[in-house]
Amino acid sequence: MSTIAHKKGTYFESTKNRKLILKVIFTSILILGSLLILSPVWWMISTSLKDMKEVMVYPPTLFPKEFHWENYKKVLNAAPFIGYGANTLIITSISVIGSVLSNTFIAYGFSKIRFKGRNVLFAIVLATMMIPGFVMLIPQYIIFSKLGWLNTWLPLTVPSFFGSAFFIFLIRQFFLTIPNELIEAAKIDGANHFYIWSRLMIPLTKPVIATVAIFSFNGAWNDFLGPLLYINDPAFYTLQLGLQVFKGHTNTQWNLLMGGSLLVLLPVIILFFLFQRYFIEGMNITAGTKG
Repeated sequence: MSTIAHKKGTYFESTKNRKLILKVIFTSILILGSLLILSPVWWMISTSLKDMKEVMVYPPTLFPKEFHWENYKKVLNAAPFIGYGANTLIITSISVIGSVLSNTFIAYGFSKIRFKGRNVLFAIVLATMMIPGFVMLIPQYIIFSKLGWLNTWLPLTVPSFFGSAFFIFLIRQFFLTIPNELIEAAKIDGANHFYIWSRLMIPLTKPVIATVAIFSFNGAWNDFLGPLLYINDPAFYTLQLGLQVFKGHTNTQWNLLMGGSLLVLLPVIILFFLFQRYFIEGMNITAGTKG
């Protein structure tokens, strides 16, 4: 008996050691991969804190020999980035609100309202994801031109109120995890679809809504092609256009250019870290049953 117990103990100990070794290996791979992915970000931060003489040194240095925090002040003084940031924030906020409202409302109809041709219509919506965005540029430009929307923020904000196929699919899958009994109980109490959508579905699906909001924020904040096509007045420029203009004027001042790029990137990073828990839950379509 003691021999058998000893063999069992040895087996479990070896299994435990094997699992520990595999965990260390996987953790090391993840850390290495993370360092590789974050290396461009670190290079941008490091370059933004150097002077031009150190930027041009070869071989390049990973850490600044002297931190030049005044580079960020020079960036803000060299171009009206505060105005560009205010424009971008307004456009992004409207786009996020429109995206959340429209996509959740449409997804509710596809998931909880039964009507003839629902599956066919949903398949058509999904099929639009296979259309390259560049194919739609000319037709959209012509439409917005005929409407008199050029050189305004309307082409950058209004489309968000008409839904996105990917967001509709993501939210619909999340809505399907919510039991239909809750909907029926609300109907028995006299609730209409608008009330159910706003007071029942949205509070139960905060993670996926946060996911859509993050994606929408990132897309609108980093949009360069849209403002480039529709905006001509520098007073309406966004950060991406402003950064391109700044690059044209300071094409050799890489430290200032990296400083401006970091200032543009910082809000996206902060937003993700603040809502990363909801983002991860939102990508799990089974999380809708929790709560």
